[in-house]
Amino acid sequence: MRTRRAGATICIYVLLAMGAIICLIPLLWLIRSSLMSTEDMFKLPLILFPKKLRLQNYADVFTMVPFARFYANTIFVVAINIIGALISNLMIAYGLARIEFKGRKLMFSLSIGTLMLPANVQLIPLFLEWNWFGQINTFLPLTVPAFFGNAFFIFMLYQFLRTIPRDFDEAAFIDGASYPVIIAKIIFPLMKSAMVVVAIFQFTFTWNDFMSPLLFLNDMNKYTLAVGLRAFISTFYTPWGVLMAAATLTILPLIVLFFIAQRYFISGLTIGGIKG
Repeated sequence: MRTRRAGATICIYVLLAMGAIICLIPLLWLIRSSLMSTEDMFKLPLILFPKKLRLQNYADVFTMVPFARFYANTIFVVAINIIGALISNLMIAYGLARIEFKGRKLMFSLSIGTLMLPANVQLIPLFLEWNWFGQINTFLPLTVPAFFGNAFFIFMLYQFLRTIPRDFDEAAFIDGASYPVIIAKIIFPLMKSAMVVVAIFQFTFTWNDFMSPLLFLNDMNKYTLAVGLRAFISTFYTPWGVLMAAATLTILPLIVLFFIAQRYFISGLTIGGIKG
């Protein structure tokens, strides 16, 4: 019996290792290509490892286009979106989960129902709306929506709030605390894991967002990284080595975030508000 279990465990680990290798191949190929010249990249037979590292590709990333500006724009937009997501979604979820008012269930249902709307359906109305406000080619269309909540985050935090006893709220009310004080000093500390998950998801969504910057921005100096990568592609010539280097620098923060926040992400999805 033990032999069978050991054999099954070994098979599972082998399959998982093979799956991990398959998933890593595109990343490794990207890094390999970023260290090669365009000629060596497409030479046949294929050169798996660069014979001579071409680090100049990474230097050219910042000279061919305003890549540093793309990075700064992306960090700014991501930071504002994370702040907006943390504040708005927690307040909305708390109101729907804790405060009794007429139409609360209907409002929650309508909020969750927006998840069924495809993002592409919203593009034209959003563009017309922001064009009417005169805010095309600004960062407002990319940041303001984060302060109005996200149905997925609201649902997740709503379910998390249900694991926190209402006794805490009632005790705070007896002491004279208001709703903002309760949220800031009682609810938020108990929901740190869930809030970290919201921040991670919002970071990933915003960092990888291509459609919104493409739709609302038309000035290269305001591009984010997702759209800025297109600046390397030309009709007559594309420096593929430099483009691969730029792509590597673009996904680097996501890789770092994964390793730093992995345990918070897992714990936020698996534990409730109260331990023990």
